[in-house]
Amino acid sequence: MWLKPEEVLLKNALKLWLMERSNDYFVLQRRRGYGEEGGGGLTGLLVGTLDSVLDSTAKVAPFRILHQTPDSQVYLSIACGANREEITKHWDWLEQNIMKTLSVFDSNEDITNFVQGKIRGLIAEEGKQSFAKEDDPEKFREALLKFEMCFGLPEQEKLVTYYSCSYWKGRVPCQGWLYLSTNFLSFYSFLLGSEIKLIISWDTVSKLEKTSNVLLTESIHVCSQGENHYFSMFLHINQTYLLMEQLANYAIRRLFDKETFDNDPILDDPLQITKRGLENRAHSEQFNAFFRLPKEETLKEVHECFLWVPFSHFNTHGKMCISDNYICFASQDGSLCSVIIPLREVLIIDKTDDSSKSVVISIKGKTAFRFSEVKDFEQLVAKLRLKCGTTSTQYHDTSTEVAVSADSTVPPDHFEVQSLTSQKECSKTVNTEALMTVFHPQNLETLDSKMLKEKMKEQSWNILFAECGRGVSMFRTKKTRDLVIRGIPETLRGELWMVFSGAVNDMATNPGYYAEVVEQSLGTCNLATEEIERDLRRSLPEHPAFQSDTGISALRRVLTAYAYRNPKIGYCQAMNILTSVLLLYAKEEEAFWLLVAVCERMLPDYFNRRIIGALVDQAVFEELIRDHLPQLTEHMNDMAFFSSVSLSWFLTLFISVLPIESAVNVVDCFFYDGIKAILQLGLAILDYNLDRLLACKDDAEAVTALNRFFDSVTNKDSPLPSSVQQGSNVTDEKSSQTRVDITDLIRESNEKYGNVRYEDIHSMRCRNRLYVIQTLEETTKQNVLRVVSQDVKLSLHELDELYVIFKKELFLSCYWRLSCPALKHHDPSLPYLEQYQIDCQQFRVLYHLLSPWAHSANRDSLALWTFRLLDENSDCLINFKEFSSVIDIMYNGSFTEKLKLLFKLHIPPAYTEVESKDSSKGDELSKEELLYFSQLHVSKPTSEKEAESAKKSPEKGKGKIDIQAYLTQWQDELFKKEENIKDLPRMNQSQFIQFSKTLYNLFHEDPEEESLYQAIAVVTSLLLRMEEVGRKLHSPTSPAKGISSCASAGPSEGNQESRLEKDPSSLREEPQWSFAFEQILASLLNEPALVRFFEKPIDVKAKIESAKSSQLKRRTKM
Repeated sequence: MWLKPEEVLLKNALKLWLMERSNDYFVLQRRRGYGEEGGGGLTGLLVGTLDSVLDSTAKVAPFRILHQTPDSQVYLSIACGANREEITKHWDWLEQNIMKTLSVFDSNEDITNFVQGKIRGLIAEEGKQSFAKEDDPEKFREALLKFEMCFGLPEQEKLVTYYSCSYWKGRVPCQGWLYLSTNFLSFYSFLLGSEIKLIISWDTVSKLEKTSNVLLTESIHVCSQGENHYFSMFLHINQTYLLMEQLANYAIRRLFDKETFDNDPILDDPLQITKRGLENRAHSEQFNAFFRLPKEETLKEVHECFLWVPFSHFNTHGKMCISDNYICFASQDGSLCSVIIPLREVLIIDKTDDSSKSVVISIKGKTAFRFSEVKDFEQLVAKLRLKCGTTSTQYHDTSTEVAVSADSTVPPDHFEVQSLTSQKECSKTVNTEALMTVFHPQNLETLDSKMLKEKMKEQSWNILFAECGRGVSMFRTKKTRDLVIRGIPETLRGELWMVFSGAVNDMATNPGYYAEVVEQSLGTCNLATEEIERDLRRSLPEHPAFQSDTGISALRRVLTAYAYRNPKIGYCQAMNILTSVLLLYAKEEEAFWLLVAVCERMLPDYFNRRIIGALVDQAVFEELIRDHLPQLTEHMNDMAFFSSVSLSWFLTLFISVLPIESAVNVVDCFFYDGIKAILQLGLAILDYNLDRLLACKDDAEAVTALNRFFDSVTNKDSPLPSSVQQGSNVTDEKSSQTRVDITDLIRESNEKYGNVRYEDIHSMRCRNRLYVIQTLEETTKQNVLRVVSQDVKLSLHELDELYVIFKKELFLSCYWRLSCPALKHHDPSLPYLEQYQIDCQQFRVLYHLLSPWAHSANRDSLALWTFRLLDENSDCLINFKEFSSVIDIMYNGSFTEKLKLLFKLHIPPAYTEVESKDSSKGDELSKEELLYFSQLHVSKPTSEKEAESAKKSPEKGKGKIDIQAYLTQWQDELFKKEENIKDLPRMNQSQFIQFSKTLYNLFHEDPEEESLYQAIAVVTSLLLRMEEVGRKLHSPTSPAKGISSCASAGPSEGNQESRLEKDPSSLREEPQWSFAFEQILASLLNEPALVRFFEKPIDVKAKIESAKSSQLKRRTKM
């Protein structure tokens, strides 16, 4: 590798380097200790340690080339190499291209300048694409070379970044280098002859956290496949941890959780991942989550500045964050003040002439925001004007129509001025009023105490709107949160839910979308719509709105439209309960966008088949319980209790456990504070019931105590009629339970647990996501092993190891491919056995690694035929059960079972004639040839194919899972009779010849090779003589018999018969012979050498260990 020319003082380097070649202008040196017997003694050990620990060019490679200027002690390092071959290439290039030119120059200075310029040019050309995005291309090139040299990973493996750190082996820290690449975490250290090399796949990481104890001040803990690893002494531990977190989550999402990955174009190409890109991505995710912006938004710039808060008359310090379509501001503590300004609302962007460096942004509604002390404010104004030039000009003409009074108490235009065309189109079907206004209109003439309180709440909000503005660009302050905690008034609930959730932005940027989706989804029939119909009447059945066709129809439209919009989620139970509450307070279209905000942003991955998001948040909840309620953790034997009891809290936002009039207050807080509000309230509920829970003797008693508590929660200020309120229906028997007001409970949760920060929750979610998904994967593995272990003789431990290798091979084939078909085969919603399946190419690799017959010269053909035999449904994929069954026969099968396997490999449907196009490769098949031959199948009638396909895969082609078909398939497998050897078809001439060749190949290099070859020769001649005698017994004048016996020899009966009909003479010219399996078995049993060969025990454990250690190396060679 060419290096940026740097000065080296040769006198000091002589002890560490040895001269290999030299001429007038260049010196080739070898690092002391490298390539010497015994490692070069003590000096070699010390040099190796220095190379590992120090960050210098010396650590990079054992060879280097220096440019020397005559009569000078100063030399320039210009190249280094990992091996002699590489450095020799560089040396030869210098001699051929540079040496002749140097004699032209008169001065040494000109020679040096020429060499430096030439080398820099080579580096620039070489790294034009590879290192353009890195902060320090020179250092990165060196690190990349060391990374490739140490770990031998494929060239496609993209190094993202590297750090100097210590790896703790027991109580001893080993100083070395940590390399973070797209698929691996790697560590290398060499200290006084002791080498440590560690490679961990990101997809095996189940725990990643920052820890500290007495020994380690602050370290990063990585748990992979049950092993714990600790890394410490980082210069920037937070930055390192953030990148590790991003890479681990990227791998998990790409390989296990394709539902979110498919919607993520940024992560589609592993080769485009860079350190800067990952950091930017992490910041964008936190930015979008905090301000509730669409997932597509990317954070572009962050500026520290002051925002003038007019109603408080002071400047608050914070950060202005700018994305593609929004300008946002959050004060330094995050909760004091925040603002979101959509660029679509901006009218004017100006700057002040004074020294305050201010940017003034005016929006519709006569509101202006003044940001002062902005660095490079003039450039910022120019950029923002350019952005708004395309997004705001369309509003300028209509600005006069949106005249808003100075007190700003009227909501912005996007609430009132909807897309008129879309409203007219769907006015017949879509409700334009919230159900609450239809079923519970407020009677202003009869104001009771509750209605008066409600009016006072409304007045408080109107005062806030006058001060802070109204709509999406309102100031969000501590006062806003206090009002939300008290409960949003019924009349403002829908509007404020839209603002706080960010759903207002989705609706404003997609006018008419809901009406289109409703129209397109009408009349669709699938599994989702069937489940929706089943659950419609179970959604708040006691509420009059959902006892009428109006409410039921609106609920049906919203749920069906969402299932149509997002088929990967479709419909999940709990969505009906949430949507029914949204429809009570929001218009139908608003309810749809609120549901979008909840399912796709605020509660990600909650509403899919595996409810991963809910499980992740439950794990976060358990972590918070351990931190804040340790006495409860000590009392409970199993933390799983909290998971089981809190699942409905998270999935329905407490709507399913609290009375409706209290639950809506929880929903208010959720839309304002996100999942933080639900976690805080959960902690407050457990804290409130702490004494009762500590007194409980078992889980059932604890659940009863919590249910009684939920029944006692009321909302004394709720204006809902008593007929609708659920809390008022508590029986007298339970009246002894102290009533708890929901407002007090929510206020207490904020006071006690309000210090839980958004950033901490985001980090805990990322950390626990790894654990949850790996736990689900472990469950899948245990279920697969339980099913498979019943049919094989392999031990559970051996099956476990095999499963790890099987799955690893599938992932290795996906690591370096842009769009991997293997990822498309992985579907977590399928039955356990079908979740991971491999194709023929992946099976060949595993066959080479694990099969005791892999030493055979025709091993590629054997792998192909074995795959074809296992692929019964002809979909070119096999699962772990099929894979382990054949490995089990090879290692644990009897003589008859092994021979039967070999026999079946040489008759269709497994057998197909194989010939490599490249004769120089012998029996080796290219990837393309392998895939081509694996797809050749014996033709069957179409109806038979379809029937077989339906039988094998009940879920395919039906749009829903056919449970009955699965049960039938399961029953068939249970009662499957053992295959009778008499049922096997006969083996014809060409197949028998190939069968004999295979046996010869298997016996190669065996200790009894000679006697085995002799035995095969005896068996072959015996079988041929038997067949000849058998043929003579048939009358030669009876062609019908000959035809029938011949046709039975091969499975392609139709083709053979048609050929014989056209040319009956061909039968007489080439008499065909065939063998039954019993004949071959009986003949081979007479040869003790053959029986000994197939019955000798083979150590499967050793083979599995060897496969594990060489699996990654083999992939590198490929």
